[in-house]
Amino acid sequence: MTENQSRDVDVLVIGGGQAGLAAGYYLNRLRRDEATGRSGPAPTFAILDANRQPGGAWQHYWKSLELFSPAAYSSLPGYQMPAWTGEGNPSAEHVAQYLRTYEARYDLPVYRPVRVDAVRRIDGGGYLTDGGYLTDGGYLTDTDHGQWASRAIINATGSWATPYIPAVPGSEQFTGRQLHTAGYRGPEPFAEQNVVVVGGGNSGAQIAADLAPTSSVTWVTRHPPRYLPDDVDGRALFSIATRRSKALAAGEPAPAGIADIGDIVAVPAVRKARDAGLLKARPMFFRFVPEGVQWEDGEKLRADAVIWCTGFRPDLQHLRPLGLAIRNGVPATDAQLRTRSVDGPDLFFLGYGDWTGPASATLIGVGATARDTVAKISGR
Repeated sequence: MTENQSRDVDVLVIGGGQAGLAAGYYLNRLRRDEATGRSGPAPTFAILDANRQPGGAWQHYWKSLELFSPAAYSSLPGYQMPAWTGEGNPSAEHVAQYLRTYEARYDLPVYRPVRVDAVRRIDGGGYLTDGGYLTDGGYLTDTDHGQWASRAIINATGSWATPYIPAVPGSEQFTGRQLHTAGYRGPEPFAEQNVVVVGGGNSGAQIAADLAPTSSVTWVTRHPPRYLPDDVDGRALFSIATRRSKALAAGEPAPAGIADIGDIVAVPAVRKARDAGLLKARPMFFRFVPEGVQWEDGEKLRADAVIWCTGFRPDLQHLRPLGLAIRNGVPATDAQLRTRSVDGPDLFFLGYGDWTGPASATLIGVGATARDTVAKISGR
């Protein structure tokens, strides 16, 4: 849907990527249950997406990116991802097409492109919208296509829109190109160039491996790279995260978490480059110089480009008017239902990683937290 105007719904989902669609699936299931008489009235809902096309962040990734797991273990609730017939695991484009099909399959009420500017609480006195709906409490959401009133908010904006680049001395002097993972589309623009790839996680390893055949790549990391065992994929990661989360919730001794055993999943392309000796990391450089980078011992390296694979931050600027409590750098959530904000029983965060549930930033992991969140909303 592209048309938009001021409207009122029970639940407003902000973000139309994998987390928002998972929430939409369970909200839509309540609507189907209502139609068959198996439940009471279902909440009305809408999903707002800033992208022009469906597919979430996956539509913006580089071509060679692949999932950590086979298609059968990378699905959202209700509909299994179609089989992947290429090499390795499914590509980013395969995932994006799956999300497009998923959205259409369940006829989810997604409005796009809609940019959310601010979310504010509606005071107990209520708020009369243009549509004539008096909301007693809840939230008022301002967008570039009108205003929405809702009883509850599920914030599922992810982090793709807020890339993080650390400050390094001399950055403004560097005459080459700097870009973040979010701007990388493939190795072609960097053929036969000297490229510095910064970051010891999965993106850093995958992009360094992607560039290695056609560019002179220097991979720098703050700590020596830690590869997970070659037989560990997304299925194992989800299982590890889930076991640890359940143990912590039960007050039992927690088994090792993912961070305890490694940082990089050795997908086939990374394994191939690593085994060929093309992924030898160097320590992080100290500063930029006009022609490249410099280490603390004075060594310099000429560079045509620096690619920052340094992660993202949750995209939450639109929630600043709420004055949310912050814990460990992110909004504080309930210990029992980790998607629910401590600042309001009807504000939820979905799909941001471990602070919103084990493996909740993954396709296979987001479904459980979406199910529990919608169950809590429907109960209210």
